[in-house]
Amino acid sequence: MTVINLHQEENEIIQLAVENNRQAQRRIYTQFSPKMLGVCRQYIKDIHQAEDIMITAFMKVFANLNGFENKGSFEGWIRRIMVNECISFIRVQKKVNFIEDENYSEESFNNIESQLSLEDIQFLIDSLPDGYKMVFNLFAIEGYKHREIATMLRINEGTSKSQLSQARKMLQGQINKLKNYEYGTE
Repeated sequence: MTVINLHQEENEIIQLAVENNRQAQRRIYTQFSPKMLGVCRQYIKDIHQAEDIMITAFMKVFANLNGFENKGSFEGWIRRIMVNECISFIRVQKKVNFIEDENYSEESFNNIESQLSLEDIQFLIDSLPDGYKMVFNLFAIEGYKHREIATMLRINEGTSKSQLSQARKMLQGQINKLKNYEYGTE
C-alpha cells in the first residue's frame, strides 16, 4: 500500500516560488487572492485600498516564502500575513482608539439573522468603530484568542474583551433596528 502525499504538489509549487519561478508565484496568487481579498476587505472598508494591501501582503508572502515551515496550512500562513498587513495599514492611516472598560460583560450574541445578505453583514461590520471592528474580526472571524489579540494590537486582554463586547452590542442594536424597520415598527 502506497501513501500519497496530498500536499506534495503544493510543496513543489511553494519550492518553485521560493526559487523565484514566476509561474509558481502566479499560481499561488491566482489560487489564494480571492480569499485573501475577502480577508483584507473585512478590515479595510474601501475595496481599492483592500486590494492594494492584499498585493503588498502578497509581496511579503513571496519575499518570506522560505520562512514557511510546513507547520499548519499554507493558506493559514498567508492569511496571517494579510491580517498583519491590514493591522499595520490601519495603524499608519489613523489612530485607533481602544476604550478600556473593566466592566465588560460576556453577553450572549444572537446569531445574525439568515435574512441578511453577506453585503448587509459586511456593511454592519464596516460601520463599527475601527477598534471594535479589528477586535471583532480577529476574534469572531479569524478565531484568535483575546491574549493573542492583545499582543497583536498592543492592548491589554481586558480591553480586547471589552471591545468585543461593545462590538457585539453595537451589531445587535443595528440588527434590531433593521428588523424593526423591515417590520414597520420603527
